[in-house]
Amino acid sequence: MKKKVRILEVNKAYYPHIGGIESLVMQYSETFSRNNKSDLRVLVCRDEKGRTKYENINDVKVIRCGSFGTYFSCPISFSFISKFRKLSKNADIIHINTPFPLADLALLLSGYKGKVVISWHSDVVKQKKLLFFYKPLMMKMLKRADLIVTATQGHINGSPYISKFSKKCRVIPYGLDIEKYLSIKKRPILTEKLNNKSSLKVFFTGRLVYYKGVNVLINAFKKVRNCELFIAGTGTLENELKEYAEKNNMDSIHFLGFLEDNDLKCAFADCDIFVLPSVANSEAFGIVQLEAMVYSKPVINTSLPTGVPYVSVDGISGITVEPSNPEKLADAINMLAGDENLRHAYGANAFKRVRDLFNAENVLEELFDAITENR
Repeated sequence: MKKKVRILEVNKAYYPHIGGIESLVMQYSETFSRNNKSDLRVLVCRDEKGRTKYENINDVKVIRCGSFGTYFSCPISFSFISKFRKLSKNADIIHINTPFPLADLALLLSGYKGKVVISWHSDVVKQKKLLFFYKPLMMKMLKRADLIVTATQGHINGSPYISKFSKKCRVIPYGLDIEKYLSIKKRPILTEKLNNKSSLKVFFTGRLVYYKGVNVLINAFKKVRNCELFIAGTGTLENELKEYAEKNNMDSIHFLGFLEDNDLKCAFADCDIFVLPSVANSEAFGIVQLEAMVYSKPVINTSLPTGVPYVSVDGISGITVEPSNPEKLADAINMLAGDENLRHAYGANAFKRVRDLFNAENVLEELFDAITENR
């Protein structure tokens, strides 16, 4: 029997921490742990202050290193560096999900000589001060990497960092477990909250933070007709956005807060139009687009120089508009709201695109092969 490949999967956090990258890391870890070809361990940091914890989550071995808390979106943990060094001695491959400055530092201090694979999820955009100090370390880590995996060509083209290492970049998209989404018991979670039962349901979900552009979406709704907007998520701008909508008497906007996984899937299935109005390169892909597309929903996204417009394509599965432009966004929503045939055509193309390009079974097999080849 062939010896299992020993993989150290590295990220800032792990389930039940909620986030797009964390969902991906859980998907990778559970799939690779079940394939009988690998012996995988996950190394992350605790979200809150506390000592190192050892857990087994859905048959995945997870080490949560003790932390002093998180600053500038990065955990502070000395034990992470020592655990990384210890675990790397028995690893054939280290797979690091970035951006995660602490992992870059730990790798370069570890003396590890084996294969290093980086999944580059996005550039550091907002933390300019951190980037000033982090950039030299990041570039050393990119130079050290044997393989850099990105979800779209847009990640490479739009990044001033990994574009310099394009020869060792490989595009492998994120994947969705289609059957898991289609097998849910649907219920009209949005329809039952409508003020006017004849209104179309426009849906957004994500963290309520600056780069998501929810303020642009709310402003756009001043000019949207015959629609109601449903916003699922929490974040630092939550109260500000609610106050703005209330001050402007925008009764057509519903704040749903945090939705459990099954409720969130029901919301995707129940909406008529999904909108991802992101305004900054921190939005590198937008997995939520896939979650809407698997239910045959048309998507409105923005023309960021990242992977966002590669997921749902303008004129095929939805409409792409200029970022931070509420007028153009309103026009796009009104266009789809006023044309049922167009919504259905884009929705059908959206599902086909997920089935053909973003099926998790195929994507994860390709990722595993890429990680483990030539080790």
